[in-house]
Amino acid sequence: MNSMNVKKGDKVKVLAGKDKGKEGIVLRALPQKQRVVVEKVNVVKKALRPTQQNPQGGISSVEAPIHVSNVMLVCPECKQASRVSKRVNDEGKKVRVCKKCGKDID
Repeated sequence: MNSMNVKKGDKVKVLAGKDKGKEGIVLRALPQKQRVVVEKVNVVKKALRPTQQNPQGGISSVEAPIHVSNVMLVCPECKQASRVSKRVNDEGKKVRVCKKCGKDID
């Protein structure tokens, strides 16, 4: 399984699905399932059963995971959604690089 190009805290743009075109921050990355949770994207209603903390129960809105192939990283430098390559920098660390502007993302 390939590693994902997006991490928690990255700004991404949605490429496909009902929320196509929206941008948001990655709240959670699930690399085993190749999915990410993006704020205010793929919001679904969830039924909550009554508990001691919430005796009323009810329905709440939560963000559901979407597949990582349906999002693209937004470069912090050029502010455009672009592909990502990886390279080793001077300190020997692997960094992500924007394909459009060539600047390091990490």
